[in-house]
Amino acid sequence: MAVLPLTDPKFWVAVSFFVFLVIAWKPLILRIVRLLDARAERIRAEIAEAGRLRAEAEGLLRDAKAKHETARAEAEALLAHAREEAERVAKELAEATAAAMARREKMALDRIAAAEAEAAASVRAKAADLAIAATKRLVAEHLTPHGHATLISRAIEELPQKLH
Repeated sequence: MAVLPLTDPKFWVAVSFFVFLVIAWKPLILRIVRLLDARAERIRAEIAEAGRLRAEAEGLLRDAKAKHETARAEAEALLAHAREEAERVAKELAEATAAAMARREKMALDRIAAAEAEAAASVRAKAADLAIAATKRLVAEHLTPHGHATLISRAIEELPQKLH
């Protein structure tokens, strides 16, 4: 004999479970759908925020690259200016050194010329002193009173010719 399923408690548990599922299914599904929709919305918001942050980061990167290029160009310009200035200063220094060397050389040549002139004057003075001393000695030793008188008269005769 077959047992009617209507009297079996397992049957009623299964039926009540399916009825429960049918009754609870709609709110449970709605709640799951709402949770999934909320999560999807959060993910969309995070994706949008990430996109906004990425766009902002790309903008900052472009700005940083532009600033880097500007700074590099300024640095190159400063370096070129510094090189030009260094060349100009080196040229001025070389010119100043050459001028100073020329002045010192001229001063040394002037000192040498002055020393030569002083030495020549000293030699002339010494030679004149020696000639006078030798003449005095020779005159004193060899000149007689008669030779003395002859020299004086000859000098007096030559005087008018030497004055004109």
